[in-house]
Amino acid sequence: MIRAVLDANVFVSAAVRPEGPPGQLFSLLLRGEAFALVMSPAIAAEIADALRYPAVRRCIRGRIDASQWLDGILLLADLVDDGTLPTRASVDPDDDKYLHAAVAGRAAVIVSGDQHLLGLGEYNGIPIVRPRAFLSLLGNAR
Repeated sequence: MIRAVLDANVFVSAAVRPEGPPGQLFSLLLRGEAFALVMSPAIAAEIADALRYPAVRRCIRGRIDASQWLDGILLLADLVDDGTLPTRASVDPDDDKYLHAAVAGRAAVIVSGDQHLLGLGEYNGIPIVRPRAFLSLLGNAR
């Protein structure tokens, strides 16, 4: 099974627009198909914060209880310890937590819509791709 780290923006996009590629990824995850989610406490905290933003809450109001949704996903995730990289890897230092989690969790891919992460292309041999590209990869892996 493919191990993947998903950026907070993928979670928010899935909550706001469940029919889009990020939402489709979570459907696969919740059904236990195709990939294993790798997360760290720092990533979980960023996602929880993002889901509490007023603009995000307005967009998902009535669709899901964001807190319960995230709690359910956390139960499925393979949690790795927070840590730091030996040297800063991303232009945005807040993105390094995703890179560290991917290495620590032996992930095969990082999924993001963040331009700073996508601009790296890969880290330590781990490709960084958009949700749509990851869906395609999963389709080919099954």
